[in-house]
Amino acid sequence: MTSSPARSASGEADDPAVPGADSGERKGRATLRSDLRASLPDGVVALVVTAAVFALLYHRIRAETSSTVSVMPFMVDTGEFWMYFLSQAFGWSALLWAWITVVLGLLLSGPRPSWSRLSGQRLERLHRTMSLNSIALIAAHALLFAAQLVRSDTARWYSALGTAFVETFVPGGYDSGTGKLAIPLGQAALYLAIPLGLLFYVRHRIGPRTWRVLHRFVIVVYILSVWHTLLYGTNVWYDGWFRTAVWLLQLPVAALLLLRLVRPARRSEKLRGPRVHPGSPMGWALRLSGRLAVVGVILALIGVVVSGNDGGRTVPPADTSSSHDHD
Repeated sequence: MTSSPARSASGEADDPAVPGADSGERKGRATLRSDLRASLPDGVVALVVTAAVFALLYHRIRAETSSTVSVMPFMVDTGEFWMYFLSQAFGWSALLWAWITVVLGLLLSGPRPSWSRLSGQRLERLHRTMSLNSIALIAAHALLFAAQLVRSDTARWYSALGTAFVETFVPGGYDSGTGKLAIPLGQAALYLAIPLGLLFYVRHRIGPRTWRVLHRFVIVVYILSVWHTLLYGTNVWYDGWFRTAVWLLQLPVAALLLLRLVRPARRSEKLRGPRVHPGSPMGWALRLSGRLAVVGVILALIGVVVSGNDGGRTVPPADTSSSHDHD
């Protein structure tokens, strides 16, 4: 069952998805400092997962069974490109943490699952700490990518540093191959994740309603991250079960988003008939269009998974190496 939104002292309805909506959070308002401390255990787990992913990637590179070697044969030199593999590992753990963060957010903003053993307050805090760690993981992914560019550059250090900064952090600075689109998508995810993740801590200054509107764009950060991965991730460069699995993992997100839209926790967001809808006819049409769009996304995801047409490249023959220049 969905509980009705609580009322704050100012008379505004608190969104159950908004961190701090629980009475325990209102008594001791969550701060960035307190959440950073609380995020340490989760951060340690993220580092352990990243280390495990790095070990797996490194082993596959050494064994020459990784798609990365097929895409970029020179990457077989693990001593030269280990920072790139570590960047990949941080990228995958960042995507995993972002996935969990989005799922938690959708669970909090929709009907509360009866099977959850965590209280709303604990679920809220976990959502916030994983969000902070997601930002850190994305930043580490980008910084290590830049570090590898500096390491591989034969120019003077200041020139290499400048080039790496432009190619990693300046939109349009990376002008080769699929990176022309994939890198700006990743940059957009990073540059949106930071303010959207931190705005919570100043929500009382910008207003709860403004914060709620802006916070909904977190799903855009996640979509950009997945898009960046599917376009540029050499581990999912080719057709196959691994790439299809990435598509498959988007089904729970889309299903939870649809459930959140159909059965929102806030009464004002429920879609009534066009004649009894409290807003304008245009607002009603937009809400209906949003729900239909998510249904379309779910059908498209099912089609991708069932058909196996996941947008990957064809695996090259075993007796030839790829001539694609991924740089």
